[in-house]
Amino acid sequence: MDSLNPNKRLKEEFVSNLTGSSMLELAALSALVPILILLRHSIGFGRFVDTVTPDTARKKKDDEMGGSWSWWAYMATIVVDFLFMVLPVLLFFTVLAEWIYLWVILMTLLLLFCVVSKRSSSYSPPTNGGPLSLRESISSYRVSMIMVTSLCILAVDFTIFPRRYAKTETYGVSLMDLGVGSFVFANSLVSRQARNVLSVKWKNAVQSTSPLIILGFSRLLTTAGVDYQVHVGEYGVHWNFFFTLAAISILSSIINVPPQYCGILGSLILVGYQSCLLFGLNSYLLSNERGGDLISQNKEGLFSIFGNWGMYLVGVQLGNFIFFQNHSTVTMGSNKRARIKVWLLSSLFWLLTVLLDRHVERVSRRMCNLAYVTMILAANLQILGIIMLSDFIPGSKSTVLEQACNKNLLATFLLANVLTGLVNLSMDTLFASATTALSILILYAFTLSSIIGLVDFYGIRLKFW
Repeated sequence: MDSLNPNKRLKEEFVSNLTGSSMLELAALSALVPILILLRHSIGFGRFVDTVTPDTARKKKDDEMGGSWSWWAYMATIVVDFLFMVLPVLLFFTVLAEWIYLWVILMTLLLLFCVVSKRSSSYSPPTNGGPLSLRESISSYRVSMIMVTSLCILAVDFTIFPRRYAKTETYGVSLMDLGVGSFVFANSLVSRQARNVLSVKWKNAVQSTSPLIILGFSRLLTTAGVDYQVHVGEYGVHWNFFFTLAAISILSSIINVPPQYCGILGSLILVGYQSCLLFGLNSYLLSNERGGDLISQNKEGLFSIFGNWGMYLVGVQLGNFIFFQNHSTVTMGSNKRARIKVWLLSSLFWLLTVLLDRHVERVSRRMCNLAYVTMILAANLQILGIIMLSDFIPGSKSTVLEQACNKNLLATFLLANVLTGLVNLSMDTLFASATTALSILILYAFTLSSIIGLVDFYGIRLKFW
């Protein structure tokens, strides 16, 4: 029987043995996406586009006379958001990647020009504008994370995606190395623990974890069934991203400590895990030799749980310290203090990352070591800090596409995985020309944006974790 994926081995080799980029380029890439989001917020398109929101569109949809107009107006906003946020990111990560530093400078200057021109004109912000609430800042940050991840998981299979942006094999930093860590940290910031909701019933814990376990086994069976390429050095033979999320959820439910002490527990776990790595565990995890037992076959995924769980706990305390403290919801009055905290912490974690990388152990996503955790914290807080500067930028404070993705973050990621699999099984991505590859990626990104927009338009919300 012919394989559904005849070039499986070539595709696996294409994403193997890579060394990544530099921390400076990673910081530049982490600045580019939030800058593009702020540019979209600052650039208005008049009454037809920028006044449409999911809520107003659904209200008009309920009116038989206005249903058709509301649908077209809503999709128009999705198209505009796609052209100003998603498409530029895709271009910067592929065909324009060689000039990434120049583009960061140009986009920053363009944003400053938009801010100055609007503040010096008779521009009046929308009635619902005002200072950007912390909730909207967090939402925009989470959307930027899922947007980059969704674009990269397919782009990496084409030759127009720079190899230095793909996941590193052992040590190093890269754009795609941010993926799983960013997802864990983004969820920890606004988790129930961070919001001072400590009474978690076992029934609720099982309900939130079961879908992740089901998704993990579904991915395992599907990839094996269609002979899909899997880089074993990433998680192991059977392990995957969803099992990691489920493990973190289970551990956090069993050991449920107040958010004020989560950072202490998380730091102890991270330091202890890093000590084990230095005393020989790293050689075992980075070795290509595997035994016949399940632990040895899935050693990367199983042992990296300690790093991811420690990072999650630190993120819980950071979320509580920055946004919630003694409240269960974020407040408008604490914007300025939160912004200062985010920028100071981002600078601190970047400094720690450099020191750990040079004097303790180099950054390793594969092992989720201490330097990798501080890098994730630094890059994500940098992205969040830039987005929080939106308080100083006239214009809208959110977009339809952002709101749609934020309501279905994990569902967006799942759909992106399904579409990525369909593309890989239907063509040889390795041999696609630059023009063909870019066309497919644009179509993929637009399809993903449109479907998520339509799901939100019809009020569907899928929540797993």
